[in-house]
Amino acid sequence: MGNQNDREPKKDNDNLKTIRVHPHWETFIEYCRKLNSGEIERLKIKNGLPLLAEEVKKSVMFNMNNHKR
Repeated sequence: MGNQNDREPKKDNDNLKTIRVHPHWETFIEYCRKLNSGEIERLKIKNGLPLLAEEVKKSVMFNMNNHKR
């Protein structure tokens, strides 16, 4: 007879592993997390590490459905 735990559905995080990343990547990942939504126009990589990111300063969308004539 199988163990009762064999019948439990597998959790999504069961296969996750913790890895260590270089501090440059850690900083870049945190930057992206804080950016939340936006664009990075240019990303400079040197020796496999992010050195510089340039983001679009501001984008403005105008909803044409709300346009009054």
